[in-house]
Amino acid sequence: MSWRTVVISSRSKLDFKMNYMIIRKDFETTKIYIDEIYMLVIESTAVSLTAVLLNELIKKKVAIVFCDEKRNPASEVLPLHGSHNSSKRCREQADWSKDVQAYIWTEIVRRKIMNQAELLKYKELKEADLLYQYLDELTLNDETQREGHAAKVYFNALFGKSFSREQDNPVNAALNYGYAILLSTVNREILSLGYITQLGLNHCNQFNPYNLGSDLMEPLRGFIDEIVINLMPTEFNRNIKLSLIELLSKDVKINDTIQTFSAAVRIYCKSVFDALRVQAANEIRFIEYEL
Repeated sequence: MSWRTVVISSRSKLDFKMNYMIIRKDFETTKIYIDEIYMLVIESTAVSLTAVLLNELIKKKVAIVFCDEKRNPASEVLPLHGSHNSSKRCREQADWSKDVQAYIWTEIVRRKIMNQAELLKYKELKEADLLYQYLDELTLNDETQREGHAAKVYFNALFGKSFSREQDNPVNAALNYGYAILLSTVNREILSLGYITQLGLNHCNQFNPYNLGSDLMEPLRGFIDEIVINLMPTEFNRNIKLSLIELLSKDVKINDTIQTFSAAVRIYCKSVFDALRVQAANEIRFIEYEL
């Protein structure tokens, strides 16, 4: 079972030999068993890798994230076919009932707002009461936009009334980095389960190739938010990035079992697809938010 998140942050050459990823840096050589790798983050633009390694990583469904010159996630490599029955799953996905999608999306939004409210309550912020009220007001498919209202209250409570997600500051840099890692994690599971990321439940932007990933990651954002608010970065540096990436290997509770976060994401994603298949929102297994 894959569990390692490998970050390459300096000039290196990556190669493949006998099911190991070989990392060569100056006079140092490191070997990592490929079956253990869950995600590979290439932070430096001074890294080269062989086509044979790239091919083997894709076969093993390793999430590969490439960063830009500022060391922020810029792209990811995804397999064309993530499962042996991808064609069947894609037909199922195209036939998902709009009514069922609305019920599933409503439950996803409900859990997202609940997690936000729990974090505010844990931080002893009075705005938590308003978010609990929004939960009571939530309607099918969130037609009254409680999610949007909750987000504004939530971020202002955590980071101050002058805070905006559009600002260029260390807090937003950390949030964006964490969300990018989270989206890549969810996309990996969507593809490995045979579905495609373009067709979403609620997100339907023609320019977004990850509409479904954007949907399913919504209730998971709070895990990133908690890390960022606890760190309150005044500078977006490598230590902040590593703290965010380490989330993938942390133990969490889901469906009465303890799993690493990355393994729990797979359970959660599969449960959403099971819920869509049997048309029952109560089939969804959310990762429990424990503060």
